Amino acid sequence: MKSAAAPLALALCGLAAAALAQTPADRSHPPSPEPPRPLRLPPVQRLALSNGLPVALVERHQLPTVEVRLIVKSGATADPIGRTGLAAATADMLDEGAGGKDALSLADAIDFLGADVRTSATWDYSSVALAVPVARLEPALTLMADVALRPDFPPAEMERVRKRALTALLEARAVPGQVAAFAFTQAVFGQHRYGFPSSGTTPSLSALRTEDLRAFHTQHYRPGNAFLVVVGDVTPATLPLLEKAFGGWPKGDAPASRLTVPPQVKGRRLVLIDKPGAAQSVLRIGRVGPGRSTPDYLALEVMNTLLGGSFTSRLNDNLREQHGYAYGAGSSFGYRLVGGAFQAAADVQTQSTSEALGEMLKELERITTPATPVEVDRARNYLSLSFAEEFETNTQVAGKVADQILYALPDDFYATFVPKALAVSAADIARVAAAADPANAVVVVVGDRKTIEPKLRAMNVGELQIRTVDDVLGRPPKVP
Repeated sequence: MKSAAAPLALALCGLAAAALAQTPADRSHPPSPEPPRPLRLPPVQRLALSNGLPVALVERHQLPTVEVRLIVKSGATADPIGRTGLAAATADMLDEGAGGKDALSLADAIDFLGADVRTSATWDYSSVALAVPVARLEPALTLMADVALRPDFPPAEMERVRKRALTALLEARAVPGQVAAFAFTQAVFGQHRYGFPSSGTTPSLSALRTEDLRAFHTQHYRPGNAFLVVVGDVTPATLPLLEKAFGGWPKGDAPASRLTVPPQVKGRRLVLIDKPGAAQSVLRIGRVGPGRSTPDYLALEVMNTLLGGSFTSRLNDNLREQHGYAYGAGSSFGYRLVGGAFQAAADVQTQSTSEALGEMLKELERITTPATPVEVDRARNYLSLSFAEEFETNTQVAGKVADQILYALPDDFYATFVPKALAVSAADIARVAAAADPANAVVVVVGDRKTIEPKLRAMNVGELQIRTVDDVLGRPPKVP
């Protein structure tokens, strides 16, 4: 016997569809976004091991996985003079043999557990990260501790790592965007540590020895200069496993930092790097930016979203949509513990180089004037509505917690991010726009000098400096 409910449901659906078909859609304006939902994050539990190593633990029980991240509060800024790239090389070598296992045996042991171990170094810190099913956490922690605390730094692997780094420098010479990146940091920061690449130069990489890596590791990889972040299907009852792996690490204090705030760019100058025959010109405009702990962080982020931090930003709309000079244009702040960099960027058609540069400078000047209410709302909503997606995985949450600790952010920073971002006003945007001041900035152009130099000179942007790729990157390294 058939139920009467099914035909009745079909009939009701048909009536509803007919009613909708008779109601035309309102296409006079785009739909308004829903208000951002409050971000509810599990609390960060502050613990410590017997040797004083701090532990930040966040419970997320949706999946039986865990991310453990050891943060050492020394990165490229701790490189000694003449040894740039040392922190990066040290981090790169940690998993190339540790705890008596060679690189292949170590990799096999990690893979057997279904785990992933990652090592890296940034300007502000070095890290060893572990992602693993929680059921395999104990043996995986032993391998992670071998990598972080007991690296072997085998000379044969050191030569391979050195060759890889020198090859990357050699390849960078053929990539205009990378040439521009090197030239930009040199022009903005000069002889400050930030003016040299974090990955090292040909002379510094060629001079590195395993003894240098061991010394850096001994000096900086200490419980007093580090902390653990643990995120996932864990509880404070996991602490004994962490103690077993890291509790025997001899206690040591943090080394003193010698880093100073880089001096700001004064006036404007144009650096032109010749790339004969280039079909595009790489444009970079920038200056020294604020550090991560600036109280204007949210106002700067809303301002940058409006200027060049989203697809609907002014820079992208101008260069891509209005003029067709580029596929895209944008801007960003590279925040660091001490200072940082602001940069506006676009890769444009060679024949439109000077015109595109003029439009970029115009937008950097215009951002200091009050934005319209529609623009402010769009920038605030974009930043606020996209914020929650930065906390989707254990890896993302661990990164956020690490940033909160490293940069001494308030405990409620992430919980109050959205309401505070929505409170940023047009006056706030205009006030912090001085951080993008184009009158005191460096302009870097990588392109076909013969084609683009005459118009660039006619623009009278500022003092013009002509450089070659060799001037920027040095002589090509000899890779063994």
